[in-house]
Amino acid sequence: MSVAWFIWILDLATKAWAVSQLAHREPIKILGTFFQLTFVRNPGAAFSFATNATLFLSLFGIIVLIAITYYAPQITSKGWSVVLGLVMGGILGNLMDRIFREPGFLRGHVIDWMQLPHWPLFNIADSAIVCAAVLSMVLTGGNISPITRKDVRP
Repeated sequence: MSVAWFIWILDLATKAWAVSQLAHREPIKILGTFFQLTFVRNPGAAFSFATNATLFLSLFGIIVLIAITYYAPQITSKGWSVVLGLVMGGILGNLMDRIFREPGFLRGHVIDWMQLPHWPLFNIADSAIVCAAVLSMVLTGGNISPITRKDVRP
């Protein structure tokens, strides 16, 4: 849970900063054109996919949060706990935008503000979800189970 809280708070703080510092200005070049800070309000999911499905994305996020909350106590692997924390923090970060930002409840636009070349704009929440996906592939490739089963001896 501490990973989820950290990601959620970091995402919230960086989006507040982006709104106040980037919303009405040209992109800021950090590493030339390789990494820039560019403000965008994204009505869809990653890669601006499903821009007309914001309500669905919000409801799906809520369902995933409920599932994580239900199954998380059963997870015994620290690695898989981090995966769930990253996913939960990322979903919470973007869901808060969808709930509280314009144009309305469960339809709000997500604040994206980091840009790489040939890649859609993203935020900390998006980064956390991508890191969770990569970590889950590493754990799966290493045959690490989310739940350690204790041997039952007769």
